[in-house]
Amino acid sequence: MSNRRTVFYLSDRTGITVETLGHSLLTQFDGIQWRKVSIPFLDSEEKARETAEQINLMAQLDGCRPLVFSTLINPIVRQHIEAADCAIYDFFDSFIDSMEKELGQPSSHAIGRSHGLHNDASYSKRISAINFAQANDDGISAKNFAEADIVLIGVSRSGKTPTCLYLAMQYGIYAANYPLTEEDMDASGLPKILHPFRNKLFGLTIAAEQLQRIRQERKPNSRYASLSQCQQELEWQQSLYRRENIPYINTTAISIEEIATTILNRSGLKRQLYGE
Repeated sequence: MSNRRTVFYLSDRTGITVETLGHSLLTQFDGIQWRKVSIPFLDSEEKARETAEQINLMAQLDGCRPLVFSTLINPIVRQHIEAADCAIYDFFDSFIDSMEKELGQPSSHAIGRSHGLHNDASYSKRISAINFAQANDDGISAKNFAEADIVLIGVSRSGKTPTCLYLAMQYGIYAANYPLTEEDMDASGLPKILHPFRNKLFGLTIAAEQLQRIRQERKPNSRYASLSQCQQELEWQQSLYRRENIPYINTTAISIEEIATTILNRSGLKRQLYGE
């Protein structure tokens, strides 16, 4: 059997859910190279026919059936996909029937419930959290830290900004961040600006070699990107975290999803959004 397979992610909306679930399953199978094809907004019979043809073509080219992960609702669209030469894994089919029996009522079979604008409050919460993360990035202003659910701290390029944005987009968390700089190292101790928000602080750290690679892309061959500078900053930072009893996480070998989930779990914060 070939170690290269094609996998399709099919959705009548953005495809975020089906990609996330499908990817989680694929990671359980080592040694296979996946050619991934995402087709969002698959919401018409014409699109379904075209997609079925594409699936059949890949089956011929690969010499084996593609895998298809689906969260499609429309029965006509589903019929075309199910008739194609593929191994289909329908996430809704796996659970909806048994849930209908358990709950004693039929499902709505409504398209896009998890991603639409049907919940204006959730949508507004997400946008507000994203705006907050952007307005309070990299220590731009500490005046809003009192409104933050959490304040991430760490040396430059340790992952604070993407983590704040992920917390905002996925969970509706008001996340700010503050960069620990050489000036902070010279002053010793926790920066005074952070003292009032000590109970909101959460630190990020990273392996020196990885930090150097990231900084090298930003400022090649600079003192800022040297391994010795990275090591010095990280050693001081680790000492600060321990001395001030600040919880922290090493981001070196884990995904941003794991980083965000770990921060939520360890900080005791509750997610404000569900469905994405």
